[in-house]
Amino acid sequence: MAILIAAQAFLGSQMPMLFVIGGLAGQMLSPIACLATLPISLIVFGSMLTAPWLSNAMQRFGRRTGFAIGAAGGAAGAVIGAAGLINGSFLLFLIGAFLSGIYMSSQGFFRFAATDTASDAFKPKAISYVMAGGLISAVIGPQLVKVTTGLFAVEYLGTYLTIIAINAVGVCLFYFLDIPTPAPAREQRGEGRSRGEMLLSPPILTAVICGMVAYALMNLVMTSTPLAVVGNGYGQSRAADIVSAHVIAMFAPSFFTGHLIARFGVHRIIAIGLALLALAGTVALLGLTLFNFFGALILLGLGWNFGFIGATSLLAASHSSAEKGRIQGINDAIVFGCVTLASLASGGLLNCSGGDVVQGWNLVNIAMIPFLLLAGGTLLWLVLRGRRAIAGR
Repeated sequence: MAILIAAQAFLGSQMPMLFVIGGLAGQMLSPIACLATLPISLIVFGSMLTAPWLSNAMQRFGRRTGFAIGAAGGAAGAVIGAAGLINGSFLLFLIGAFLSGIYMSSQGFFRFAATDTASDAFKPKAISYVMAGGLISAVIGPQLVKVTTGLFAVEYLGTYLTIIAINAVGVCLFYFLDIPTPAPAREQRGEGRSRGEMLLSPPILTAVICGMVAYALMNLVMTSTPLAVVGNGYGQSRAADIVSAHVIAMFAPSFFTGHLIARFGVHRIIAIGLALLALAGTVALLGLTLFNFFGALILLGLGWNFGFIGATSLLAASHSSAEKGRIQGINDAIVFGCVTLASLASGGLLNCSGGDVVQGWNLVNIAMIPFLLLAGGTLLWLVLRGRRAIAGR
Protein backbone atom coordinates (compact mmCIF):
# COMPACT_ATOMS: atom_id res chain seq x y z
CA MET A 1 0.00 0.00 0.00
CA ALA A 2 2.91 2.37 0.70
CA ILE A 3 3.95 2.18 -2.99
CA LEU A 4 0.43 3.06 -4.13
CA ILE A 5 0.30 6.01 -1.73
CA ALA A 6 3.70 7.23 -2.99
CA ALA A 7 2.58 6.84 -6.62
CA GLN A 8 -0.62 8.74 -5.90
CA ALA A 9 1.44 11.51 -4.31
CA PHE A 10 4.30 11.80 -6.82
CA LEU A 11 2.95 10.63 -10.17
CA GLY A 12 -0.45 12.06 -9.29
CA SER A 13 0.97 15.59 -9.13
CA GLN A 14 0.82 15.75 -12.93
CA MET A 15 -2.99 15.75 -12.88
CA PRO A 16 -3.50 19.09 -11.08
CA MET A 17 -0.72 20.48 -13.28
CA LEU A 18 -2.58 19.44 -16.42
CA PHE A 19 -5.90 20.70 -15.13
CA VAL A 20 -4.51 24.09 -14.06
CA ILE A 21 -2.90 24.86 -17.41
CA GLY A 22 -4.90 22.66 -19.81
CA GLY A 23 -7.69 25.18 -20.35
CA LEU A 24 -5.35 28.18 -20.30
CA ALA A 25 -3.00 26.62 -22.86
CA GLY A 26 -6.01 25.49 -24.88
CA GLN A 27 -7.35 29.03 -24.90
CA MET A 28 -3.92 30.24 -26.09
CA LEU A 29 -3.72 27.71 -28.95
CA SER A 30 -7.34 27.20 -29.95
CA PRO A 31 -8.77 29.19 -32.86
CA ILE A 32 -12.21 29.00 -31.19
CA ALA A 33 -12.80 30.10 -27.58
CA CYS A 34 -15.49 27.44 -27.09
CA LEU A 35 -12.82 24.75 -27.51
CA ALA A 36 -10.52 26.07 -24.77
CA THR A 37 -11.29 23.13 -22.46
CA LEU A 38 -11.09 20.53 -25.23
CA PRO A 39 -7.57 19.43 -24.13
CA ILE A 40 -8.93 18.52 -20.69
CA SER A 41 -11.89 16.78 -22.32
CA LEU A 42 -9.51 14.67 -24.40
CA ILE A 43 -7.46 13.72 -21.33
CA VAL A 44 -10.62 12.33 -19.77
CA PHE A 45 -11.78 10.82 -23.08
CA GLY A 46 -8.45 9.01 -23.40
CA SER A 47 -8.93 7.74 -19.87
CA MET A 48 -12.42 6.49 -20.74
CA LEU A 49 -11.24 4.55 -23.79
CA THR A 50 -8.23 3.16 -21.94
CA ALA A 51 -10.02 1.97 -18.79
CA PRO A 52 -11.64 -1.29 -20.10
CA TRP A 53 -8.56 -2.71 -21.84
CA LEU A 54 -6.18 -1.52 -19.13
CA SER A 55 -8.36 -3.22 -16.51
CA ASN A 56 -8.26 -6.44 -18.52
CA ALA A 57 -4.49 -6.11 -18.94
CA MET A 58 -4.08 -5.80 -15.16
CA GLN A 59 -6.33 -8.83 -14.67
CA ARG A 60 -4.11 -10.81 -17.03
CA PHE A 61 -0.60 -9.44 -16.41
CA GLY A 62 -0.86 -7.77 -13.00
CA ARG A 63 -1.15 -4.27 -11.60
CA ARG A 64 2.57 -3.49 -12.03
CA THR A 65 2.37 -3.83 -15.81
CA GLY A 66 -0.77 -1.75 -16.05
CA PHE A 67 0.64 1.07 -13.95
CA ALA A 68 3.88 1.12 -15.97
CA ILE A 69 1.80 1.46 -19.15
CA GLY A 70 0.05 4.39 -17.54
CA ALA A 71 3.29 6.21 -16.72
CA ALA A 72 4.53 5.62 -20.27
CA GLY A 73 1.31 7.12 -21.62
CA GLY A 74 1.71 10.14 -19.35
CA ALA A 75 5.26 10.72 -20.57
CA ALA A 76 4.29 10.31 -24.23
CA GLY A 77 1.39 12.70 -23.81
CA ALA A 78 3.64 15.34 -22.25
CA VAL A 79 6.23 14.96 -25.02
CA ILE A 80 3.63 15.52 -27.74
CA GLY A 81 1.96 18.29 -25.74
CA ALA A 82 5.32 20.05 -25.48
CA ALA A 83 5.78 19.68 -29.24
CA GLY A 84 2.36 21.23 -29.74
CA LEU A 85 3.34 24.23 -27.62
CA ILE A 86 6.66 24.70 -29.44
CA ASN A 87 4.97 24.55 -32.85
CA GLY A 88 1.85 26.44 -31.85
CA SER A 89 -0.19 23.44 -32.99
CA PHE A 90 -3.53 22.93 -31.28
CA LEU A 91 -3.89 19.54 -33.01
CA LEU A 92 -0.60 18.22 -31.63
CA PHE A 93 -1.52 19.57 -28.20
CA LEU A 94 -4.82 17.68 -28.36
CA ILE A 95 -3.10 14.43 -29.33
CA GLY A 96 -0.79 14.80 -26.34
CA ALA A 97 -3.78 15.44 -24.09
CA PHE A 98 -5.46 12.27 -25.33
CA LEU A 99 -2.37 10.17 -24.55
CA SER A 100 -2.14 11.75 -21.10
CA GLY A 101 -5.49 10.10 -20.47
CA ILE A 102 -3.70 6.73 -20.37
CA TYR A 103 -1.98 7.84 -17.19
CA MET A 104 -5.21 9.24 -15.74
CA SER A 105 -6.88 5.88 -16.34
CA SER A 106 -4.09 3.94 -14.63
CA GLN A 107 -4.16 6.30 -11.65
CA GLY A 108 -7.86 5.53 -11.27
CA PHE A 109 -6.96 1.90 -10.60
CA PHE A 110 -4.67 2.74 -7.66
CA ARG A 111 -7.77 2.77 -5.44
CA PHE A 112 -8.87 -0.66 -6.66
CA ALA A 113 -5.37 -2.09 -6.31
CA ALA A 114 -5.46 -1.11 -2.64
CA THR A 115 -8.34 -3.58 -2.13
CA ASP A 116 -6.66 -6.54 -3.85
CA THR A 117 -4.98 -7.82 -0.70
CA ALA A 118 -7.27 -6.15 1.89
CA SER A 119 -9.94 -7.84 3.98
CA ASP A 120 -13.56 -6.87 3.33
CA ALA A 121 -13.64 -4.81 6.52
CA PHE A 122 -10.43 -2.95 5.65
CA LYS A 123 -11.26 -2.21 1.98
CA PRO A 124 -12.88 1.22 2.55
CA LYS A 125 -9.91 2.27 4.68
CA ALA A 126 -7.42 0.94 2.12
CA ILE A 127 -9.12 2.96 -0.62
CA SER A 128 -9.15 5.99 1.64
CA TYR A 129 -5.45 5.77 2.56
CA VAL A 130 -4.33 5.49 -1.06
CA MET A 131 -6.53 8.41 -2.06
CA ALA A 132 -4.97 10.40 0.80
CA GLY A 133 -1.69 10.33 -1.13
CA GLY A 134 -3.34 12.84 -3.42
CA LEU A 135 -3.01 15.42 -0.67
CA ILE A 136 0.71 15.66 -1.41
CA SER A 137 0.10 15.89 -5.15
CA ALA A 138 -2.39 18.68 -4.46
CA VAL A 139 0.40 20.72 -2.92
CA ILE A 140 3.18 19.74 -5.33
CA GLY A 141 1.31 20.06 -8.63
CA PRO A 142 0.04 23.65 -8.57
CA GLN A 143 3.28 24.90 -7.01
CA LEU A 144 5.26 23.27 -9.82
CA VAL A 145 3.01 25.11 -12.27
CA LYS A 146 3.97 28.43 -10.67
CA VAL A 147 7.67 27.60 -10.83
CA THR A 148 7.80 26.07 -14.32
CA THR A 149 5.29 28.05 -16.40
CA GLY A 150 7.71 30.83 -17.32
CA LEU A 151 10.98 28.88 -17.50
CA PHE A 152 11.11 29.11 -21.31
CA ALA A 153 10.05 31.61 -23.92
CA VAL A 154 7.24 29.24 -24.90
CA GLU A 155 4.65 29.57 -22.13
CA TYR A 156 3.84 26.31 -20.25
CA LEU A 157 6.68 24.39 -21.96
CA GLY A 158 8.59 24.05 -18.67
CA THR A 159 5.51 22.53 -17.05
CA TYR A 160 5.22 19.84 -19.72
CA LEU A 161 8.93 19.01 -19.53
CA THR A 162 8.50 18.62 -15.77
CA ILE A 163 5.61 16.20 -16.33
CA ILE A 164 7.86 14.09 -18.58
CA ALA A 165 10.42 13.87 -15.75
CA ILE A 166 7.73 12.99 -13.18
CA ASN A 167 6.62 9.99 -15.26
CA ALA A 168 10.18 8.87 -16.03
CA VAL A 169 11.15 8.85 -12.35
CA GLY A 170 7.79 7.75 -10.94
CA VAL A 171 7.54 4.58 -13.02
CA CYS A 172 10.43 3.16 -10.96
CA LEU A 173 8.11 2.99 -7.94
CA PHE A 174 6.18 0.11 -9.46
CA TYR A 175 9.26 -2.11 -9.41
CA PHE A 176 8.65 -2.40 -5.67
CA LEU A 177 4.90 -3.05 -5.94
CA ASP A 178 4.00 -6.44 -4.49
CA ILE A 179 0.48 -7.42 -5.54
CA PRO A 180 -0.03 -11.02 -6.74
CA THR A 181 -0.94 -11.43 -10.39
CA PRO A 182 -4.52 -12.76 -10.68
CA ALA A 183 -5.16 -16.34 -11.69
CA PRO A 184 -4.97 -16.91 -15.46
CA ALA A 185 -8.11 -15.96 -17.32
CA ARG A 186 -8.80 -19.59 -18.32
CA GLU A 187 -9.26 -20.50 -14.67
CA GLN A 188 -11.81 -17.72 -14.23
CA ARG A 189 -13.68 -18.11 -17.51
CA GLY A 190 -17.38 -18.36 -16.93
CA GLU A 191 -17.11 -17.33 -13.30
CA GLY A 192 -19.26 -14.50 -12.03
CA ARG A 193 -21.85 -12.37 -13.78
CA SER A 194 -21.68 -10.72 -17.18
CA ARG A 195 -21.18 -6.97 -17.46
CA GLY A 196 -24.87 -6.51 -18.23
CA GLU A 197 -25.95 -8.55 -15.22
CA MET A 198 -23.64 -6.63 -12.92
CA LEU A 199 -24.79 -3.23 -14.19
CA LEU A 200 -28.39 -4.22 -13.48
CA SER A 201 -27.51 -5.09 -9.89
CA PRO A 202 -28.99 -2.26 -7.72
CA PRO A 203 -25.86 -1.70 -5.57
CA ILE A 204 -23.54 -1.66 -8.60
CA LEU A 205 -25.92 0.55 -10.63
CA THR A 206 -26.11 3.01 -7.73
CA ALA A 207 -22.33 2.98 -7.25
CA VAL A 208 -21.75 3.69 -10.95
CA ILE A 209 -24.29 6.52 -11.09
CA CYS A 210 -23.12 8.19 -7.87
CA GLY A 211 -19.45 7.85 -8.81
CA MET A 212 -20.20 9.20 -12.28
CA VAL A 213 -22.12 12.21 -10.97
CA ALA A 214 -19.59 13.04 -8.23
CA TYR A 215 -16.64 12.94 -10.64
CA ALA A 216 -18.39 14.59 -13.59
CA LEU A 217 -19.73 17.52 -11.57
CA MET A 218 -16.38 18.05 -9.87
CA ASN A 219 -14.76 18.15 -13.30
CA LEU A 220 -17.47 20.37 -14.79
CA VAL A 221 -16.83 23.12 -12.25
CA MET A 222 -13.09 22.64 -11.74
CA THR A 223 -12.29 22.67 -15.48
CA SER A 224 -13.76 26.13 -15.97
CA THR A 225 -12.48 27.56 -12.68
CA PRO A 226 -9.07 28.80 -13.93
CA LEU A 227 -10.78 30.46 -16.89
CA ALA A 228 -13.42 32.04 -14.65
CA VAL A 229 -10.84 33.24 -12.10
CA VAL A 230 -8.57 34.77 -14.75
CA GLY A 231 -11.60 36.12 -16.63
CA ASN A 232 -12.63 38.01 -13.49
CA GLY A 233 -9.23 39.66 -13.24
CA TYR A 234 -7.61 37.70 -10.42
CA GLY A 235 -4.61 36.34 -12.34
CA GLN A 236 -3.11 32.94 -13.07
CA SER A 237 -1.35 32.68 -9.70
CA ARG A 238 -4.68 33.02 -7.88
CA ALA A 239 -6.18 30.39 -10.17
CA ALA A 240 -3.38 27.98 -9.21
CA ASP A 241 -3.94 28.70 -5.51
CA ILE A 242 -7.68 28.03 -5.81
CA VAL A 243 -7.12 24.78 -7.69
CA SER A 244 -4.53 23.78 -5.09
CA ALA A 245 -7.03 24.40 -2.27
CA HIS A 246 -9.60 22.39 -4.23
CA VAL A 247 -7.32 19.40 -4.77
CA ILE A 248 -6.24 19.47 -1.10
CA ALA A 249 -9.94 19.34 -0.17
CA MET A 250 -10.37 16.42 -2.57
CA PHE A 251 -7.79 14.27 -0.80
CA ALA A 252 -7.31 15.55 2.77
CA PRO A 253 -10.49 13.86 4.10
CA SER A 254 -9.21 10.53 2.78
CA PHE A 255 -7.36 9.98 6.05
CA PHE A 256 -10.71 9.42 7.74
CA THR A 257 -13.29 8.82 4.97
CA GLY A 258 -12.81 5.07 5.25
CA HIS A 259 -13.35 5.21 9.00
CA LEU A 260 -16.52 7.26 8.50
CA ILE A 261 -17.81 4.71 6.00
CA ALA A 262 -17.11 1.88 8.44
CA ARG A 263 -18.88 3.72 11.26
CA PHE A 264 -21.85 5.39 9.57
CA GLY A 265 -22.34 3.32 6.44
CA VAL A 266 -21.49 3.95 2.82
CA HIS A 267 -24.95 5.29 1.89
CA ARG A 268 -24.78 8.15 4.41
CA ILE A 269 -21.30 9.17 3.28
CA ILE A 270 -22.34 9.26 -0.38
CA ALA A 271 -25.39 11.35 0.58
CA ILE A 272 -23.18 13.82 2.46
CA GLY A 273 -20.92 14.03 -0.60
CA LEU A 274 -23.85 14.90 -2.87
CA ALA A 275 -25.08 17.52 -0.37
CA LEU A 276 -21.62 19.13 -0.29
CA LEU A 277 -21.55 19.29 -4.10
CA ALA A 278 -24.91 21.08 -4.02
CA LEU A 279 -23.58 23.50 -1.41
CA ALA A 280 -20.52 24.19 -3.58
CA GLY A 281 -22.74 25.23 -6.47
CA THR A 282 -24.76 27.46 -4.15
CA VAL A 283 -21.65 29.27 -2.86
CA ALA A 284 -20.39 29.77 -6.43
CA LEU A 285 -23.71 31.34 -7.43
CA LEU A 286 -23.66 33.78 -4.51
CA GLY A 287 -20.75 35.89 -5.79
CA LEU A 288 -17.48 36.22 -7.66
CA THR A 289 -15.14 37.22 -4.86
CA LEU A 290 -12.05 35.20 -4.04
CA PHE A 291 -13.92 33.97 -0.97
CA ASN A 292 -16.64 32.53 -3.20
CA PHE A 293 -14.14 30.86 -5.53
CA PHE A 294 -12.12 29.36 -2.68
CA GLY A 295 -15.23 28.34 -0.72
CA ALA A 296 -16.98 26.75 -3.70
CA LEU A 297 -13.91 24.83 -4.85
CA ILE A 298 -13.10 23.56 -1.34
CA LEU A 299 -16.68 22.33 -0.89
CA LEU A 300 -16.50 20.81 -4.37
CA GLY A 301 -13.40 18.85 -3.39
CA LEU A 302 -14.95 17.62 -0.14
CA GLY A 303 -18.10 16.56 -1.96
CA TRP A 304 -16.09 14.67 -4.56
CA ASN A 305 -14.13 12.86 -1.82
CA PHE A 306 -17.16 11.59 0.07
CA GLY A 307 -19.19 10.88 -3.06
CA PHE A 308 -16.49 9.18 -5.10
CA ILE A 309 -14.78 7.19 -2.35
CA GLY A 310 -18.18 6.16 -1.06
CA ALA A 311 -19.23 5.01 -4.54
CA THR A 312 -15.93 3.15 -5.00
CA SER A 313 -16.39 1.38 -1.66
CA LEU A 314 -19.95 0.41 -2.58
CA LEU A 315 -18.75 -0.97 -5.92
CA ALA A 316 -15.83 -2.89 -4.35
CA ALA A 317 -18.22 -4.57 -1.92
CA SER A 318 -20.64 -5.58 -4.68
CA HIS A 319 -18.56 -7.86 -6.89
CA SER A 320 -16.40 -10.95 -6.56
CA SER A 321 -12.70 -11.27 -7.30
CA ALA A 322 -13.44 -13.03 -10.61
CA GLU A 323 -15.68 -10.15 -11.69
CA LYS A 324 -13.36 -7.25 -10.89
CA GLY A 325 -11.61 -7.16 -14.29
CA ARG A 326 -14.96 -6.72 -16.00
CA ILE A 327 -16.80 -4.33 -13.70
CA GLN A 328 -13.90 -2.06 -12.67
CA GLY A 329 -13.06 -1.34 -16.29
CA ILE A 330 -16.64 -0.70 -17.40
CA ASN A 331 -17.26 1.44 -14.30
CA ASP A 332 -14.33 3.72 -15.06
CA ALA A 333 -15.25 3.83 -18.75
CA ILE A 334 -18.75 5.06 -17.85
CA VAL A 335 -17.47 7.48 -15.21
CA PHE A 336 -14.80 9.02 -17.41
CA GLY A 337 -17.12 9.06 -20.42
CA CYS A 338 -19.45 11.34 -18.47
CA VAL A 339 -16.48 13.34 -17.15
CA THR A 340 -15.40 13.88 -20.78
CA LEU A 341 -18.80 15.33 -21.64
CA ALA A 342 -18.73 17.45 -18.48
CA SER A 343 -15.31 18.95 -19.20
CA LEU A 344 -16.29 19.69 -22.81
CA ALA A 345 -19.58 21.25 -21.69
CA SER A 346 -17.69 23.31 -19.12
CA GLY A 347 -15.85 25.35 -21.72
CA GLY A 348 -18.95 25.69 -23.87
CA LEU A 349 -21.08 26.94 -20.99
CA LEU A 350 -18.42 29.36 -19.77
CA ASN A 351 -17.27 30.85 -23.07
CA CYS A 352 -20.12 30.26 -25.52
CA SER A 353 -23.36 30.48 -23.57
CA GLY A 354 -24.30 33.78 -25.16
CA GLY A 355 -23.23 36.06 -22.31
CA ASP A 356 -20.12 37.14 -20.47
CA VAL A 357 -17.89 35.10 -18.14
CA VAL A 358 -20.18 35.85 -15.18
CA GLN A 359 -23.23 34.37 -16.90
CA GLY A 360 -21.16 31.45 -18.14
CA TRP A 361 -19.86 30.68 -14.64
CA ASN A 362 -23.41 30.78 -13.25
CA LEU A 363 -24.63 28.38 -15.95
CA VAL A 364 -21.80 25.96 -15.15
CA ASN A 365 -22.99 25.75 -11.55
CA ILE A 366 -26.71 25.64 -12.37
CA ALA A 367 -26.01 22.68 -14.67
CA MET A 368 -25.18 20.60 -11.57
CA ILE A 369 -28.81 20.48 -10.38
CA PRO A 370 -30.37 17.71 -12.56
CA PHE A 371 -27.43 15.37 -12.08
CA LEU A 372 -27.47 15.79 -8.31
CA LEU A 373 -31.18 14.94 -8.38
CA LEU A 374 -30.41 11.82 -10.45
CA ALA A 375 -27.72 10.57 -8.06
CA GLY A 376 -29.69 11.47 -4.95
CA GLY A 377 -32.81 9.76 -6.28
CA THR A 378 -30.90 6.59 -7.17
CA LEU A 379 -29.25 6.44 -3.76
CA LEU A 380 -32.62 6.94 -2.02
CA TRP A 381 -34.12 4.16 -4.15
CA LEU A 382 -31.34 1.76 -3.09
CA VAL A 383 -31.75 2.59 0.60
CA LEU A 384 -35.55 2.22 0.52
CA ARG A 385 -35.23 -1.01 -1.45
CA GLY A 386 -32.93 -2.41 1.23
CA ARG A 387 -35.30 -1.39 4.01
CA ARG A 388 -38.25 -3.05 2.27
CA ALA A 389 -36.20 -6.22 1.85
CA ILE A 390 -35.37 -6.23 5.58
CA ALA A 391 -39.01 -5.56 6.53
CA GLY A 392 -40.19 -8.41 4.30
CA ARG A 393 -38.10 -11.03 6.07
